[in-house]
Amino acid sequence: MSRIVALVSIGLISLLQVARCLAQAPPQSLRLDQAVDLAINNYPAIRVARERAAAAAGGVELARTAYLPRTDLLWQENRATTNNVFGLLLPQAVIPAISGPVLGTKSFDNVWGSAGGVLLSWEIFDLGLRRANVALARAETSRADAGVEATRFEAAIGAADAFLTVIAVDQTVKSAQANVERMETFSRSVHVLVDNQLRAGVDASRSDAELAAARIQLIQAQQNAELARATLAELLGIAGAAVSIDAAGLLEFGPQPPEASEKLESHPLALEQISAVEVARARERVIEKSYFPRFNFQTAFSGRGTGGLVSGKLDGTHGLLPETPNWASGLTITFSPLEIFSIRSRRKIEASNEAAEKARLDQTLQSLKAQEARARVLADAARRIADTTPAQLAAAREAEFRTRARYDAQLGTVSEVAEAQRLLAQAEIDDSIARLGIWRAFLAAARARGDIKPFLEQVVTASQRRK
Repeated sequence: MSRIVALVSIGLISLLQVARCLAQAPPQSLRLDQAVDLAINNYPAIRVARERAAAAAGGVELARTAYLPRTDLLWQENRATTNNVFGLLLPQAVIPAISGPVLGTKSFDNVWGSAGGVLLSWEIFDLGLRRANVALARAETSRADAGVEATRFEAAIGAADAFLTVIAVDQTVKSAQANVERMETFSRSVHVLVDNQLRAGVDASRSDAELAAARIQLIQAQQNAELARATLAELLGIAGAAVSIDAAGLLEFGPQPPEASEKLESHPLALEQISAVEVARARERVIEKSYFPRFNFQTAFSGRGTGGLVSGKLDGTHGLLPETPNWASGLTITFSPLEIFSIRSRRKIEASNEAAEKARLDQTLQSLKAQEARARVLADAARRIADTTPAQLAAAREAEFRTRARYDAQLGTVSEVAEAQRLLAQAEIDDSIARLGIWRAFLAAARARGDIKPFLEQVVTASQRRK
């Protein structure tokens, strides 16, 4: 029976593991918008930011607990000598406090003592200090929330950029494969001519060298493709998994990027930095409210029990219980006037921190403006390149065809054919990724504007149009 239960348990565990793997596995062929959604849902850095935001939100509740009264309970049993002395002791934590009359004796006789009580202490008003602490906690929560959005945005941009990189290297692999096939065909024809003594043997060696170089380029392209896929899988939160992509519509002409944004303050990175400035200001307010008196209402109820003389002798059991009750209520006001010096120094520190955060905000806005300017340049250059590459490809194909014909007619050399084929391979690569450059420029504009939604909408439209 136990063996059957163990087998059933192992089977259930295996099914759960398979279900978990299936739940984490990406679709058969990912579109770019699906890859972005997968990155937002799976990327560990986003989960880290979310948990930090949750911890910061808990700080608000913690700050609010300062409004609640504090209650302390105490019970004590002790055995101590009966001697007492006049005088005082400065505040310290070594010699225990002693109360009671002086007996005028020096002995080590001892009695029981007991005490129990409850003290309620409530700061009835604080001139804004607790409110400032709550505001600081809220500012830190807002900063953490802004960090979550900034992390989500960066993860989405990173996944989209990695997706476009995979498309680009895949196109490079296709062009390199086509170049290898052309070189193999040419090398075979050269060997036939050399075997029939129609060409010198050096032509066969040169064609073999060019074929080997083309194969090496293909291997390097395939390596880059695998590395790009590994990077994409990591950004999607499924590191180590095989990723298949759907490039439908992304090898066509992309749309024109939107105009430059005039409200860069709404960018996730800018909002995160604005929140950092608010946190620094909130800390300054807390310090400003710290130099005020503290008003505490306190009430206590306690009982004391102390051993004493009974019929001229020490009672050995008297004092085990607190038999004498007492209560008290009052208002305690505490103020440390000399703390003004440390508070001034702390305010200077926080003022400098706020100035530094403002400078970082200015730096962030400047960087975003520069990114927008570069995105416009990239978009313009990408469109002009995409308009030019078809003519380049047609000319390269014509040149390769004519060079092969000249070689077959014994009017050209192997070097000329090899150079023509290299130019054709490069032209094929340039043409295949030229239109992809337009999408990259659009993505760069989305990064600078802080909004990837228009880019993803155009991706979905292009994919549907392609189908």
